[in-house]
Amino acid sequence: MKIAVTATGPSLDAAVDPRFGRCPWFVLVETDDMSFEAVENRSGMLGGGAGIQSAQLMAEKGVQTVLTGNCGPNAHQTLSAAGIRVVIGCSGTVSEAAQQFKGGQLRASEGPNVGSHSGMGRDPQ
Repeated sequence: MKIAVTATGPSLDAAVDPRFGRCPWFVLVETDDMSFEAVENRSGMLGGGAGIQSAQLMAEKGVQTVLTGNCGPNAHQTLSAAGIRVVIGCSGTVSEAAQQFKGGQLRASEGPNVGSHSGMGRDPQ
């Protein structure tokens, strides 16, 4: 199964980035053999729509599940519409998160856990 983990860098040893749409990297992991491909997230710097653009990229890459720290409503809706499951609350390294998922320790979320634009560094109002 192909999963994507939001990451601070392009490797299995990178930390899980808590932001979905604004993470610097997606590490795509094939859970059968732990092979991976790092994909730079060029949508992270957009003023708006980063979550939607990132979700569309995941669909284009054939990802079945996304592991991340947080996911906003627009990204969650776009991922769900594409048939991609979302696991929130992930932390540690990409490898650790992938192993936890592979071991059945992580479950898909029913909905977003943060509001729109939460990854932009603004204080919630």
